Amino acid sequence: MEEGSIIKKADEFLQVFKKGEEFTKDILRENERLRFKLAEVEEMLARGGEEARAGVYANRIKLLEDELKSLKERFMQVEEENKDFASKYLEVEEENNNLANLYVASYQLHSTLDFSEVLRIVLEIVINLIGAECFGLYLVDEKTNELEAVAAEGISASELPRVVIGEGLIGKVAKEGDSYFSENIEASSRKPDEPIVCIPLKIKEHVIGVIAIYSLLVQKRSFSHVDYELFNLLAGHAATAIFSSKLYTQSERKLSTIQGFLDLLKDKPRR
Repeated sequence: MEEGSIIKKADEFLQVFKKGEEFTKDILRENERLRFKLAEVEEMLARGGEEARAGVYANRIKLLEDELKSLKERFMQVEEENKDFASKYLEVEEENNNLANLYVASYQLHSTLDFSEVLRIVLEIVINLIGAECFGLYLVDEKTNELEAVAAEGISASELPRVVIGEGLIGKVAKEGDSYFSENIEASSRKPDEPIVCIPLKIKEHVIGVIAIYSLLVQKRSFSHVDYELFNLLAGHAATAIFSSKLYTQSERKLSTIQGFLDLLKDKPRR
């Protein structure tokens, strides 16, 4: 009986041991499964972290690209502003030069009362500042009411015929007192009655002469703002200078004649 009891207890122990062995195996399998699951989770977490970092980097790159684009736009804007400032500076500098030229021209016109010298100055202004190559300067002959060429450049004054006021283009400008500009100033004309530009010389509303331009220099392709200022200068200041010098020359001539006559009277012997 004792032997049977021992065998029974041994069987029970073996059963318990087998159950413990199976339980251990189950635990090991569950542990293996959990480790595998943990590895998967860690891999997923690692992958998710890389994607998150990639997203952060992508956003950072986009922000930097937007900032770079903004800086480029600002740079282009500043560059355009600099170009605009440079252009305005050149315009101001050119305007200052033009004003200086106008001042010099005005000063020269009124620097002398010699009629021939004034005519020479007018010719130089038209050549150097306006850029005319061929032109004539007409003055009104009060006795005949005609325009007579008193000076010219690129053509002889003797080749320019007298013009009746009111007739032809030059005569019409002298009568109405309005400047004439051809639509094609690059065209040249050697015909005395077909100028491309006509400028009346006026004292207030009284026309004393006309400058008729027949051709411009090759490099002169258009008129600028200062050219029209020069035309206004010629219309007013040149007219005044010419008229004043002409009166002065006539008065000097008359004074010289009277003085000569008085000298003759003084030298005449008495009886």
